[in-house]
Amino acid sequence: MSVFNQKINLSSLNLGQFKQPIDRMAITLMLVLSIFIGLLLLSGDRTAPRVREFTWQNQQIGAEDTGFILTFFRPMNHSSVEENLKIEPPLPGKFSWAGRRMAYTLKNPAPYGVTYTLKLAAATDRYGGENNQNKGTPMQPFTSSFRSRDRAFAYIGVNGETQSRLMLVNLSSSDSKPIPLTPKDLVVSDFKPYPNSDRILFSATDRSQVQAGATLSQELFTVTTGINPQSASPAQPPPPAGRIDKLLDSKDYQNLKFDLSADGKIIVIQRVNRRNPGDFSPWIIEEKMPPRRLENQQGGDFMIRPDSKSMVISQKQGLAIVPLKPEADPVEFLPKYEQVLGMARDNSAAAYVKYNGDFTRSLFILDNQGVEQEILRIPGSIIAVYFDPRKDKDNQFRRLYCLLAERLKTENYKEQPFIATIDLKKEGTRLVGTIKPLLILPNQLDTQISLSPDGLALIFDQSVTAATPSTASSPRNDSGQSIATSRLWLLPLVETPADASQPKIQPEELPFAGYHPRWLP
Repeated sequence: MSVFNQKINLSSLNLGQFKQPIDRMAITLMLVLSIFIGLLLLSGDRTAPRVREFTWQNQQIGAEDTGFILTFFRPMNHSSVEENLKIEPPLPGKFSWAGRRMAYTLKNPAPYGVTYTLKLAAATDRYGGENNQNKGTPMQPFTSSFRSRDRAFAYIGVNGETQSRLMLVNLSSSDSKPIPLTPKDLVVSDFKPYPNSDRILFSATDRSQVQAGATLSQELFTVTTGINPQSASPAQPPPPAGRIDKLLDSKDYQNLKFDLSADGKIIVIQRVNRRNPGDFSPWIIEEKMPPRRLENQQGGDFMIRPDSKSMVISQKQGLAIVPLKPEADPVEFLPKYEQVLGMARDNSAAAYVKYNGDFTRSLFILDNQGVEQEILRIPGSIIAVYFDPRKDKDNQFRRLYCLLAERLKTENYKEQPFIATIDLKKEGTRLVGTIKPLLILPNQLDTQISLSPDGLALIFDQSVTAATPSTASSPRNDSGQSIATSRLWLLPLVETPADASQPKIQPEELPFAGYHPRWLP
């Protein structure tokens, strides 16, 4: 007969059948544990709920870090968590939930150079026992900290030992004295910080070659900054500053303008064949790959888009969006525009310039849906445009920061440069811009501005040109003029009420000389 058809007489089982003491002890222990488990199930789980993971714990965050996630060991009462979560100093944001995971998305980028503390106490889980009348079990208090990146920028020195050297200033450190990143024998001409701020890509020429007249012998290098973006813990020392690696020489090609992708993995550089000047085109340098020519492309000025997959390049017929990778979208032409000046960090919009027949210039905003809108027309020049990373309540761009130059009504052609904001507002389906001058810059057409990644400050230079260069390796502006000296200024961008009694924010002169300042991401 099959064992499955046998009937078991439960009454015949008794502890007397198990004559060995160890058998009786095992059966007794099983019965006790069964009773204990049953009582536990009837009374409910009395352990306090707690946080399982906090994604920003002891981390350093940048402007690209838009939110964190808290993961709990059990389902939580959403409203109790949202009401009791505290961040000091405050970081406004919004909540969203997916099971036991809570996401907190920041309204604006976290201000740089600040240590934040997150506290959560008195929140309850979703289930309650009889004694707490379904209010839920209070959680185990949780406290953690994180830090935003250091407020730092780089520039090119102009005087004495710093002349033509790449300099770093960390405003968040106890000692904000400029640090030279490059040696004296390199004349730096341009640079782009990497997205993690741990390195800077720069072009430079050996000083001896410059003095010998070889001004078009720039080579491409990287240098470490000494800033560690990965952790806020002092137990992890940052890499040393000033370690230089050469990426590209100038033996067969002249290296001209270059750009670095937002993810730091692609470099595009314009190169000219020394033996055949008609052979000029953009080249691509990818990580751990030899340089390669971007086929069927020549053109002039260019800018890599924030998606790191394509770039905008000027051509005879206007502008073109050119893919950098074979799997990217095909070439797209923008014949209406002559120049691209700025792009939103999330690649949702870009600022383009159109030259008009009446000798004015128009600034257009073109979004990623193909919708364009003219927001400014000026009799002069549009030099630089930055999208404010701080958005409005509808997650729309609310402001542009611009460097403009207005043509003056004089006998000789002359432009007056100034820094301004353009406040953006939707009126129906139209995007309307209202321009507000911030600062007049007399006789400073070669001024360069840079917007901090948290959108809280502008840095700019004011250079004084020399009639004759002191040496062949003297620093020069974009017009090729020798720079005698140059001052750096910091302009805070603080929201102020619309009150005429409020004093106008004034720029602060920084205590070191340099030009071409650029914030680290």
